[in-house]
Amino acid sequence: MTLSQLQKAERFNALHAPGEPLIVTNVWDAITAKIVSQAPGVKALATASHSISNARGLQDGEGLSVDEAIDAARIIAGAVDLPVSADFEKGYAADAAGVTRNVRRLIEESGIVGINIEDSVGAPKAPQFDIATAASRVAAARAGAGASGIPLVINARVDTLAGGGDWDEAVARANAYLGAGADVIFFLGLTDEDKVSRALEQVKGRISVIGAPGLVPLTRLAELGISRVSFGPGTLGLTLAALQRTATDLTALGEYPADLGFKFAL
Repeated sequence: MTLSQLQKAERFNALHAPGEPLIVTNVWDAITAKIVSQAPGVKALATASHSISNARGLQDGEGLSVDEAIDAARIIAGAVDLPVSADFEKGYAADAAGVTRNVRRLIEESGIVGINIEDSVGAPKAPQFDIATAASRVAAARAGAGASGIPLVINARVDTLAGGGDWDEAVARANAYLGAGADVIFFLGLTDEDKVSRALEQVKGRISVIGAPGLVPLTRLAELGISRVSFGPGTLGLTLAALQRTATDLTALGEYPADLGFKFAL
């Protein structure tokens, strides 16, 4: 059954359930979207801007133009019938009006049903927009979604801790973004159980986090009440590491790896 964009958006929102987190394995093109979508249990997909940019030989941090970012999202969303969320960086705009315009374009031209939007001026450790400005950009994204008629799921990123900032400021930002229309807070820097628990207690809404080796295990994140886990460019790194290991073994006249016979098709 093919779902409408509205149905996908509603389903995507419902999948963010505290204690039963949505696991989104980040993808960066049509074939990775297709392959991940066919994995048992996968219910939705999310793009990673870092991976999309690097696959094109570009740096992350809005190295793509807004047209290129929208086209990348369109290709990925068009390859599958699952809900897809796009990492839309800072909205590819200098002001709130531009964010509104670009988010509406993204929804209408690509078919996506969710976005990540950042609160840093540049990379994650760069200075952040002041709280009022960052919140106004979340509100602008919500306005763009409203104009499109699609209940976009906004995953608003808080970069404060990742940049070495203050805990209370991070929480204040999270709650301000929820008040401005975010559905979920993408809280970077929750590196241990204590921080996860504190965030869940103090943030007045659902929380998503990054998963990686050395961080809180997925089963424990579920027990604590996290609503979503993603992996950013980690999945591209995993793929490239496997490719490099294979190239090393083959060059050394090693055995053919079983995965060299993996069957795939669009």
